[in-house]
Amino acid sequence: MARPIEFNYNDVISRATHQFWKDGFVASSVQKLLDATRINRGTMYNSFGEKEVFFKSCVEHYNEVLKVQMDATLGNAALKPAAAIAAFFQESIAGVAPARRGYGCLLVNSMCESIQWEDNLAKLIRDSFSVIRRAFLARTRELEKSRGLASGVTAEFAADHLVALYESGKLGLRAGKSPKQTLEHIQFSLEAILK
Repeated sequence: MARPIEFNYNDVISRATHQFWKDGFVASSVQKLLDATRINRGTMYNSFGEKEVFFKSCVEHYNEVLKVQMDATLGNAALKPAAAIAAFFQESIAGVAPARRGYGCLLVNSMCESIQWEDNLAKLIRDSFSVIRRAFLARTRELEKSRGLASGVTAEFAADHLVALYESGKLGLRAGKSPKQTLEHIQFSLEAILK
């Protein structure tokens, strides 16, 4: 009887996430995933399912990592709303390891290629962005209440704008902009919506 292949689940998910993050869903062939994770085809299908299911697990893993960032910044009650927002951008732009800055964001990258996907994968990415938007909205509502938003700017509009800033910031890093340059652009936009 063949002995089952042993592997560390978190290590495999982390490696697969890295592969999808680096090359995207479409370009990450099953063979690339096998090479990246160091498991065989049978183990992949038996333990993680088809490529789409594997990708879903990787997006959930990525979201958990992002949630830690959001909890430490946007969700930090000790930080005032504007400071929490600035801290999130600082962490998500400058806090990324230099070797991975050029990858951008798995969610943003996936959104850019989602037109080629099945609806359930596109929905997975939209739902992930909804979580980010809700975290921003909680803080922009505080700003709206304390009159910390620029004239005519609502909490809803500000949250949408912040999501767009996150997306463009990550695309900027992927295109080769430095964290310093990216954060300067973000700060300029923040000053336009905050008092």
